[in-house]
Order: sequence, then C-alpha cells, then structure tokens
Amino acid sequence: MTTDGFTTCLWFDGQAEEAAHHYVSVFKDSSLGRVVRYGEAGPGPAGSVLTVEFTANGQKFVALNGGPEFKFTEAISFQILCENQEEIDYYWTRLTDGGGEPGPCGWLKDKYGVSWQVVPSVLIDMISDPDQEKAARATKAMLAMGKLDIAPLEKAYAGE
Repeated sequence: MTTDGFTTCLWFDGQAEEAAHHYVSVFKDSSLGRVVRYGEAGPGPAGSVLTVEFTANGQKFVALNGGPEFKFTEAISFQILCENQEEIDYYWTRLTDGGGEPGPCGWLKDKYGVSWQVVPSVLIDMISDPDQEKAARATKAMLAMGKLDIAPLEKAYAGE
C-alpha cells in the first residue's frame, strides 16, 4: 500500500479476513492486499490474522482484528452513489445478504455491522433543487422508503 491519502481502518472481532474477501467480491475496482499476522508477542494468537489490507471500489481499507471492545455504529457510514435501480438493487442485496439489516431511507447494516447508504445519485439533485416544493416532495418520498426506488422518487419530485 502507498502512503498517500487516507486508509479507512475497520475494527472487527475475528472477521477481518472474511470481511475483506466479502467487500472485494461486492465492489468493482477491488483487490486484496497484504495480510499481517499476530506474532508470538500477541495480543492475538500467534499466526492468526491481525490486519488485511484491501481496496474496494478504489478506496483503501485495512481490516483489523482488534477484539470485542468496539462495535460499528451508524455514526459512520459509507455512501454508495448509484446511477440506476439495477445498481441500487445489486448493492442492497449483496450487502444485506447473510445477516445484514435493511434500514430506512436507503441505509442498511451489513452482516458485520458496517452501515451503508445506497443512494441514487439523482436523489442528491432532487433534494437540493432550488424549487423547495420539488425538493420537499422528493424528501418526503425518500423518508417513507427502506431501499430507495428511483421511479417513485422521480414521480414525487415531478408532482405526479
């Protein structure tokens, strides 16, 4: 890994390698990197995975098996801007599979507890429209949804 830019560290309790493989399988422009294992000094069992470097959708991450002390919360989430409903459906399905939890307004937690926002890029334009009535209709429609659906959002935005 290079030393430029940011690398997001995700703290896991024994699932770092599994999670890295999962994220690489979900996102394009992804790859696994270096795996670092605990040595005799610990604190984990010697030979077990300490960290896994990976890239997902072009972003650098390191998955750390840090133990049970910390859990993921919705205070941090990753936003996936999607160009069409097919992308929204793909990411929603792949990230909720195997124990993930759907949430409101395009938010979900994956099976590791990491929060994601699966958002159509067109929604950002809708809710920031200078026409406050259009923006309000799109926002109201979004607030009533779990997984976001572009067609009803566009209808609400248009006032249909």
